[in-house]
Amino acid sequence: MRLEGKTALVTGGGSGFGAGIARKFAAEGARVFVADINTDAAGEIAAEVGGEAVTVDVSDATSVNAMAERVLDQGRLDILVNNAGITHLPAPLEEVSEEDFDRVLAVNVKSVFLTARAFVPAMKAAGCGAILNVASTAGLSPRPNLNWYNASKGWMITATKTMAVELAPAGVRVNAIAPVAGETPLLKSFMGEDTPEIRAKFLATIPLGRFSTPEDMGNAAAFLCSDEASMVTGVVLEVDGGRCI
Repeated sequence: MRLEGKTALVTGGGSGFGAGIARKFAAEGARVFVADINTDAAGEIAAEVGGEAVTVDVSDATSVNAMAERVLDQGRLDILVNNAGITHLPAPLEEVSEEDFDRVLAVNVKSVFLTARAFVPAMKAAGCGAILNVASTAGLSPRPNLNWYNASKGWMITATKTMAVELAPAGVRVNAIAPVAGETPLLKSFMGEDTPEIRAKFLATIPLGRFSTPEDMGNAAAFLCSDEASMVTGVVLEVDGGRCI
């Protein structure tokens, strides 16, 4: 019950890593807002964990502000997890469409700005809070043909560190986790196609020999967002089975 009495918001919480984080937070005693653009998915996870579902488009300021108003009207937000993310299909960098580029930057980058603008003032006023950004090994050890996705996650890593430095005097900690690809809805997009041969090739780059799981992300997130990590800020924790070594 490391998060007992705390309220958390997880974007992209309706599936994949976000759902794993929401489940772990609830198991550790937190009240969880499950935010997702997929209303049904958010509702399912929220019902499972005894939380509350919120429909949101994290790339849209009006939508994010409405979410913030709904959450903060019910009390203080202790933990914000920026997990929602998207990728483009593998392709040479010059062949990725402008539409795909804009979407990746809007969901992976602009969303962090929008949620910070919506929630940081209240965290500053409270003198406490934890923000967790879900980055990626792609931002640390990029793969070819995912160039603009890699860049968006590199941005998130830099944003995590600068947010941590700026918000530390206000008592707000900011960290990130960097998973390797896992059994989530984005896996097929990362690989281009999902075949046993491509999976084997991908897994060969991970020393521990398996994909990240939602449970892995939940465990790491629970520690970084708990009071046990009260001296930890600006850290990018690789939860990647050794992929970045």
